[in-house]
Amino acid sequence: MSGVTPDRRRSDIVTEHMPLVGHLVRETLARVPAHVNRDDLMSAGYAALVHAARGFDHERGVPFARFAAARVRGALLDELRGLDWASRSVRQRARRADGARQELTSELGRTPTVHEVAGRLGVAAEDIESADDDVKRAVVFSLQGFATASADDMVTEPSAGPEEMLIRRERLGYLRDAIEALPERLRAVVHGYFFDERPMARIAQDLGVTESRVSQLRAEALSLLRDGLNTHLEPSLAAQAAAKDGCVARRRQAYYEQIGARGTLRTRLALTGPDGLPAAA
Repeated sequence: MSGVTPDRRRSDIVTEHMPLVGHLVRETLARVPAHVNRDDLMSAGYAALVHAARGFDHERGVPFARFAAARVRGALLDELRGLDWASRSVRQRARRADGARQELTSELGRTPTVHEVAGRLGVAAEDIESADDDVKRAVVFSLQGFATASADDMVTEPSAGPEEMLIRRERLGYLRDAIEALPERLRAVVHGYFFDERPMARIAQDLGVTESRVSQLRAEALSLLRDGLNTHLEPSLAAQAAAKDGCVARRRQAYYEQIGARGTLRTRLALTGPDGLPAAA
């Protein structure tokens, strides 16, 4: 092995671990909207793998696969953060569907069905479900930022600059505040489904409702989370209430205000460490 040059060793390591990039990209694509381009993620992942091979120090006692996985995941996250959280068309469809839901909720006194929303907008129910699915994937991806990271996956050298990292940490803090400000049942569904990864049937049993109702509560929670975050972070994207004086609009406005009142910049940043990972309890 003494005749093998460092460049050749790095090349061999990269080639050996290329399947790792494919695995991490597939894992990421399962959590993001369908419009995210696989090839863009693969390119970012391969570039990170090469950089990992160049910066790897075997004397630190960390296996290369573990070191590279953390770097590749970080690169994939950076690539996704460089994109909009949802495409413009997805946001537009989501806002129209939310407006129709709010109108129907005010008129019917209950959460409307997908078919009722579709009928109000003059589109197929499948179109509404597709739009909801893309939005859910986008929000789920954001929620993953609060998943507990194992020591194996921690990135010791964050690639984001100090200013970008602060903005990222503040957004995660707002997300946590938005989740905790949700009405009790909606909060229980979010925690049970996304954080505890419990089956929907089990959540329905605990709440004493049907699985269909849990699905409705989940959709309602994600809609509130998205609009609540947009109200504070991207006001131009916030959905407009269907009726300014309606009870639904007033409840939503009260929820948005609760998000802002739950914390400050300091408390939101305290939820994560300087590296952007969840702060130790």
